[in-house]
Amino acid sequence: MFSTSTARIDVAGPYWEGRFRSCLTQEESYVLGCYRYIELNPVRANLVDHPGEYRWSSYRANAQGEADNGLTPHDCYLALGADDNRRQMAYRELFRYQLDPGLVDEIREATNGNYVLGSSRFQQEVERALGRRVVRGRSGRPKKRADAAATDLFRGER
Repeated sequence: MFSTSTARIDVAGPYWEGRFRSCLTQEESYVLGCYRYIELNPVRANLVDHPGEYRWSSYRANAQGEADNGLTPHDCYLALGADDNRRQMAYRELFRYQLDPGLVDEIREATNGNYVLGSSRFQQEVERALGRRVVRGRSGRPKKRADAAATDLFRGER
């Protein structure tokens, strides 16, 4: 079938409503991109110059080995290296370059719309498995298909 990862936070109440969003994510290509997206949000918002400076960031745990009992490392993160030092070094390396703006847009659209984040093949597999649309549809009313007989009648043909 397909391999997925989800990042769902189930909380209720007026303080939390609308604050957190989630999407089904294709592991192989997108999970570490999502890690980077999340940890670079405070940098993009000009709150800090580096993700390690943000108080609530998991960057310090993932890249610098700071203890954080609230985190459970994802398998994609664990696969970055054979031991903690190698994983942290590989993780820091991911932050040497800016995130592709297209990926940032994909992540935002998927999380805001609760769509599937992944390749088109992955999206089609999930759509078939769920029996519902999992990507953004086209805006507006679908175009009507003209009935051939009605069209001929309208044109005065029989």
